[in-house]
Amino acid sequence: MIVNRSLLVLVAGAAIVFNAGCSTKKYVRNETAPVINKTNELDDLTAKNTRDIRDVDARSQQGIQGVNDRISSVDQKALAAGQAADQANQAATQTSGKVDALSNTVANLDNYRSVAETSVHFAFDSAVLSKKAKTALDQLANDIPNTKGYVIQLIGGCDSVGGAQYNYKLSQMRASAVVQYLASQYNVPAYKIYLAGLGKDKEVASNNTSKGRAQNRRVDVQLMTNVQENTAAQNVTPAAPNSR
Repeated sequence: MIVNRSLLVLVAGAAIVFNAGCSTKKYVRNETAPVINKTNELDDLTAKNTRDIRDVDARSQQGIQGVNDRISSVDQKALAAGQAADQANQAATQTSGKVDALSNTVANLDNYRSVAETSVHFAFDSAVLSKKAKTALDQLANDIPNTKGYVIQLIGGCDSVGGAQYNYKLSQMRASAVVQYLASQYNVPAYKIYLAGLGKDKEVASNNTSKGRAQNRRVDVQLMTNVQENTAAQNVTPAAPNSR
């Protein structure tokens, strides 16, 4: 009986301890569960904030890069505009120099007067002499053999279509075509010819109409001589009568 009582006491004590342990674990779980949940919520919030910060940073970097690109584009356009202005100034200076050089060259070769002149015209964007242009040059060249001390002045022109530099080159090509024709057909030496390509700078008609533009696509040709016409009457002293 004593043994049975002792056994019962042990079993009862174990049951109490077991129940107490279960109650403790359950208590701990109940107490720590809110803390764990709160920690998980904080982790999720931290992760979301990190993603948001990265997204804002990425958008900021894109915005900064876009601003830098626009600034670079503006700088490039400003540089291009400056270069275009410089080229325009150089072209104007060159044109002025061509006119002055041509005037000075002719002026320094004594006093020239015009013997014959003509204008030959060209098709749009062309430096090829037409049949009509060659006929006009042939008529002017007929006066060359009878003209002493002559020079030939050529001034090439263009309409206003196209860029200034291209038109200078085209007007020069048109004047050169006239030079080649006179040299090959009439043996006119190069040192007798003074030419200038003035592009659209010396228009003879308005470029606002097709007819005016056609008139500006030309080369003005002038045959000149430094031999002046002698129009003064010679003074003749009559011979004295013979005396006997």
